[in-house]
Amino acid sequence: MASAFSSRAIPVATGVATIVGAFAALEGLLRAGVINRFVVPLPSEVLASFGRIVAEEDVLERTRETAYEVFVAGFFTILIGVPIGAALYRWRPLRDALEDWIAAVAAAPLVLAFPLFLVMFGRSPTTVIVMSAITGLAPMILKTTEGFAATRPVLMNVGKSLKMTDGQMFWKILFPSALPLIFTGVRLSWTFVLISVVGVEFLINLGGLGQLINELAERYDLPGTYAAITFVVAVSVVFFVALERLESWLQPRR
Repeated sequence: MASAFSSRAIPVATGVATIVGAFAALEGLLRAGVINRFVVPLPSEVLASFGRIVAEEDVLERTRETAYEVFVAGFFTILIGVPIGAALYRWRPLRDALEDWIAAVAAAPLVLAFPLFLVMFGRSPTTVIVMSAITGLAPMILKTTEGFAATRPVLMNVGKSLKMTDGQMFWKILFPSALPLIFTGVRLSWTFVLISVVGVEFLINLGGLGQLINELAERYDLPGTYAAITFVVAVSVVFFVALERLESWLQPRR
């Protein structure tokens, strides 16, 4: 037990020490005038700004708005992406025709299309949700297809020997076998969604944590801006770790 705790604690402690050391070095460079303090504020000033932005900028309510948009968009990536991924696995010609295009969409900067979505949905949370769902859709589809395709042939042969129907083959063999990669797709997809939500909120200056960063930047409140960015990074890390834990908890035990 002690060795297991040590194996987990050492990497965490090393990471924390590295971050603290990097910020201490940055503080020293800024105070020495090597880096312009009108561009990058002192890390100590950023740290001192956390209490202010929490007390004055309604961070908890903004976090709730961002979380709502992330979960709604993430739900739609699962609702739409898993069936599409299953269809691409089921019909190989369709997969051959569309898989490269879907991968290209995953690499495309869809956030640049926000004026088009503003025209269609207006300056509303719907724009943020739709754009973010589209951004997260590609990894969900690709990982779902990969999960089904990775099913071991021996399992399929067992199903055929038992004369299973197509529905039984899907629910009893294909879907359970694909679940690990589907969960990986969920984690990747929702990470993309979170990035997109904050980015679109920043661009259209509408609600949530993205709008907070935009407002602080427009006031030229550099410590507050960097504190808000750091807060978003911290939320992203917590979100990613939570998804990993959820993935390991939901996956079937081998």
